[in-house]
Parts: sequence; C-alpha cells; structure tokens
Amino acid sequence: MATIELTKENFNETLTENEFVLIDFWASWCGPCRQFAPVFESASETHSDLVFAKVDTEDQQELAASFEISSIPTLMVVRDKTVIYAQPGALPKEGLEDLISQARALDMDEVRKEIAKQQADGATAE
Repeated sequence: MATIELTKENFNETLTENEFVLIDFWASWCGPCRQFAPVFESASETHSDLVFAKVDTEDQQELAASFEISSIPTLMVVRDKTVIYAQPGALPKEGLEDLISQARALDMDEVRKEIAKQQADGATAE
C-alpha cells in the first residue's frame, strides 16, 4: 500500500476506519526526515495490511501542534485508535521492522486495561 498524506480533514476518519496506522511527522527541510522517508516507504510496501501515513508538519501545523510534535521526524503508531508508540528520531530499517513486530504482538485488551488503570490512578492522585 502506498503511503497516504494525513491532513486535519482526513485524520480522524483514517484513524477511525483503520485498525493499525503508522504516522511519520516530517518536513521537507528536515535532513533526517528525508533519510527516513525511503525506509518508511519500503516498510509500507512490505506491510500492505497496515496503513502508513505522513503528516507534513509545515502544511499541517495545527495537527502537529495537537500532538505536541516538537522534534521531527517523529514516528507514531496507533492501534485501535490508541497511540501505542510516539518517539522522535529516524529509525533504521531493522528498527522499524522490530517496532512493527512488537506493535503487532501487543494485546490491545491489555493495553486498554493498563490505560484505564493509569487514568484511574491519576484521577485519585489529584
């Protein structure tokens, strides 16, 4: 599957309609972003069952700000509308493949339970 471009217009729809989305926050002037782009594109061809999307932080400043993106490239992995990974930095091919494998292996029911527990703990701490 080709990489799709995310905008504030199609962002929610893309995340709602797809179970597993990898998002690359990037900009054309960013050297590490340009180095990571072919790695990301290659992975999108290898993993055709996943959605690979890019957010141009220059064109989509509001979207980047809503995720508090302060360093690019930033890679975000969303499963079942839940952010399970968000880290700045360009990954090598092996690193991206490892991340995808780990993300696929996650038990999302356990992830949701842990998030609910953390939110409950945070609410009682206030």
